[in-house]
Amino acid sequence: MSILGSAWARRSLFAFVGAAVVAGVTIVPATAASSIDTIKSEITGSDGKNYWVENNLKDWAKQEQATAQAADGTRKEYMIVWAGDENVADTAVPDVKNLPGSVTDPADKVRDAAPGPDFMAVIDATKGSPEYGKVVNTATVGPLVENEPHHMQYTWSKGDKIYAGGLFSAATYVFDVAALPELKLSGISLPSQTLCGSVPDAYWVLKDGTAYGTYMGGPVVPGPCRYTNGEVRTGNGFAGSPGAVVRLGEDGRNMVEAPAATETPEDPTQCLNTPALGQPTCANPHGIQVREDLNTMVTSDYAEPRAIILDPVKNPSPYLRRPTVRTWDISDKNRPQVKAVSYLPTGPRSGPEDPLRNENRAAMETTVTNQPGHKGAFAQTMQGGAIFYTPDITAENPQWREVFDLTTSAADLAPGTENGGPSANGGWIQTSEDDKTLYHATIGRKAGTLGPDDKGTVGGVIALDIEKLVNSGDATTCSVDTEEEITAGGAEEDCPTLRSTAAINPDETGDGPHWGALDNLTLGDDGFYHHDEAPDRLATANYFVARTGTDGDHRVCMVDIGEDGKLTQDESFKDENSQTPCVSFNRESWPHGDFGNAKPHSMLFVTNDADIK
Repeated sequence: MSILGSAWARRSLFAFVGAAVVAGVTIVPATAASSIDTIKSEITGSDGKNYWVENNLKDWAKQEQATAQAADGTRKEYMIVWAGDENVADTAVPDVKNLPGSVTDPADKVRDAAPGPDFMAVIDATKGSPEYGKVVNTATVGPLVENEPHHMQYTWSKGDKIYAGGLFSAATYVFDVAALPELKLSGISLPSQTLCGSVPDAYWVLKDGTAYGTYMGGPVVPGPCRYTNGEVRTGNGFAGSPGAVVRLGEDGRNMVEAPAATETPEDPTQCLNTPALGQPTCANPHGIQVREDLNTMVTSDYAEPRAIILDPVKNPSPYLRRPTVRTWDISDKNRPQVKAVSYLPTGPRSGPEDPLRNENRAAMETTVTNQPGHKGAFAQTMQGGAIFYTPDITAENPQWREVFDLTTSAADLAPGTENGGPSANGGWIQTSEDDKTLYHATIGRKAGTLGPDDKGTVGGVIALDIEKLVNSGDATTCSVDTEEEITAGGAEEDCPTLRSTAAINPDETGDGPHWGALDNLTLGDDGFYHHDEAPDRLATANYFVARTGTDGDHRVCMVDIGEDGKLTQDESFKDENSQTPCVSFNRESWPHGDFGNAKPHSMLFVTNDADIK
């Protein structure tokens, strides 16, 4: 698989006749055959080359954009989905013998060998609209291909740009979504601009519109690397260790590159590096969330990424999956400093025989509380299958405790399930803005993962009541530390309790969602959208990273949140081709052409800037 500098293999989709270029935007009129308006926005990257986003708007969507509302007068809400083109390079190692063209190639394994463009899909998310669930635009990016589109920021507010990362290309794209369903490219950050970090993962947009991004992998070139603040760390190269946090401008400019590794060595028994470093480190930041009012940022370390995404032939050591969470002082936004490195505790399931599935293994995501007076944060582990909490992220050394084991919710997702926590493959985790509910997406565990008798677990979304825990402040007592609490939930009065679950793909083990997004936009009586602290729905994406062997069915689903907190899959959110619930990204044709299947990784609920107050 190519990592940088992939050749652009774009196919011709339209006859560019009568195209006009105005201020860097190319407008190609729709033809009767295509019924697509193509609008191309270009910028010049730091390398002097042109980079672009090319919108492929369906005619009726373009007409609605002109009036800023649907035919019935309702202003539109959209879901934008960052998706990658599926091609032969996505083939997992066990399937190499079945590459397209081989004598053993089964028909359902055939993938287009040539990489097509990655894209932002713009989906009509206006409930009740005749176009609900339809893809109204695919905004392709170029000339880079095989970006492996990954994460954006966790939520969107009016005026925000969208920051979106390419896991393999090490590029960050910045999109302007003010005139949805059309997107423009505001900026791009290339690997040459972030020499001390690689493999961008997630982003948090600050109030001034800039963003912090986690770069999970090590410096582009092995050896010592000097960061913005003058400090130096030695790394083992692209997709290795240590990672960094980068502050990006709305034009993609690298404002700050800060080291995630401490100046002193981290625990060598917990922090393996390959190749080994003189100063061992677990600094591979993945999840990121910020409390600007507390001048504090929290990042979670997941794994040394090359062992997970670039060389899946070898079985990685469990000690390449990280048990650490970092809190940062961001009182000076241009000089973020690691304040504490916290090692999540092991739990009652932990043991030396299978350290990969100890509760604290692979700290993928973190989420902060939001309300004034609350200082807590949560972290979750992908292989460990547990959720942890600290009541005060501003403390010199925050104390983290396990507060929920995913075994507790596994039986609710699929009755009869046992041993649900190990390798539950949890991903997205997010507090509601009113700090009452914690939402968490899990892929689940494939049958046979733990041995021939392992029945696996079903994936889906869970909702936890966290009011008592968060309101306990520093006096919280919840701690999952007995075998009984693994299945029954925490025994203390302030432990989270299960509000509801929604199984995604209930008949399949290990095929649930990796990512999700809360819809914090509400249509008001004035006809405009407003920000709401209590979401009434969320979306999920059933895709992780194909080359790891954890692929998914490439569907984006919608889940309603009732007033009582109950989660129910929205069956009216249907695929426009199959008319079955959820939008499938496995399809032959898109507005940008016949490129076949795509991989939806992350999504956001967004509306046109003119439609929100």
